[in-house]
Amino acid sequence: MGAIIDKISEFIKEMLQGWVLSNLDNMFTDVNTKVGSIAGEVSKTPSTWNAGIFNMIKNLSDTVVVPIAGMVITFVLCYELINMVIEKNNMHDIGSTQLFQYLFKACIAVTLVSHTSDFVLGIFDIGSHLVTSAGGVISGSTSINVEGTLKTMFNNQLSTMEIGELIGLGLETMLVSFAMKIMSVLITVILYGRMIEVYCYVSIAPIPFATLGNREWGTVGSNYIKGVAALAVQGFFIMICVGIYAVLVSGISVAANLHTALWSVMAYTVILCFSLFKTGSLAKSVMGAH
Repeated sequence: MGAIIDKISEFIKEMLQGWVLSNLDNMFTDVNTKVGSIAGEVSKTPSTWNAGIFNMIKNLSDTVVVPIAGMVITFVLCYELINMVIEKNNMHDIGSTQLFQYLFKACIAVTLVSHTSDFVLGIFDIGSHLVTSAGGVISGSTSINVEGTLKTMFNNQLSTMEIGELIGLGLETMLVSFAMKIMSVLITVILYGRMIEVYCYVSIAPIPFATLGNREWGTVGSNYIKGVAALAVQGFFIMICVGIYAVLVSGISVAANLHTALWSVMAYTVILCFSLFKTGSLAKSVMGAH
C-alpha cells in the first residue's frame, strides 16, 4: 500500500514539476523574445519600419500638407516684406543688401519646404546610426539561457521539493508569468507608440518648416526640429535601458534561491518597462523640446 502511495505522490510531483517548468519556460521565452526585438525596432527609420505606412504618410504630406505649407510661406514672406518696408521708412532707406537678404531668405524658405522629408529623415538616420553603434558597444547579452536556467533550477531545487511546495511555486510562477506577459505587451505599446508619434511628426513636417523664414514664427519650426531630434535620441536612450537590463539579468543567480531569482527577473523587467516609458520625456528634456 505504501509503495502505491509513493508512486502516486511521485506522479503528482512530476506533474507539478512539469507545470512549474512550463510556466518558467514561457516566462523566460517571452522576455527573451520581446527584449531581443527592442534593438531591432528602435534602429529602424520611418521608411524601413513599415513601408506601407511610410508611403501613406509621404503621400498625405505631399498632397495635403505641402499646399498648406505653401500658404504659410506666402504669409510669412509677405509679413517679412511688410516689416522691412515699415522699418526702412517706406523703402526710402532700403538698399540692395536688404533686398538681397530678403530674396535669399525666400529661397531658403522654399528650399526647406521642398526638401522637408529629406531633412527630417536625415535626423532619424542619425538616430538610427546612434542606436546601431550603441548596440555594438553595449556588452553582454539581454538573452536568458532558458535551457540552462531551467536545468539548474530543476537539479538544485525543484527535484527536492515536496507537493505542497511545488503547488505554491506553481501558483507563484503562473502569477509571475502572467505579469511578464503584461510587461511584454507594455513594451510593445511603448515601441509602437513611439513609431506612431514619429509618423505623426513626419506627416506635418512641411508646415513648421515653412515658418523658419521668420524670426517670430520661426520658434514653431525650431521647436518642431527639437521634437524630431528628441524622438531620434529616444531610441539611443532605449538602447541604454536595454544594456542596463542586460547587466542586471546576467548577475542573477538561480542556484542560490529560486524564489529570489524569479522575482528578481520580474522586478528588473518592470524596471525596464518603467525606464522605457521615461525615455520620451528624458529625450525631450535633453533636446529642449516642448
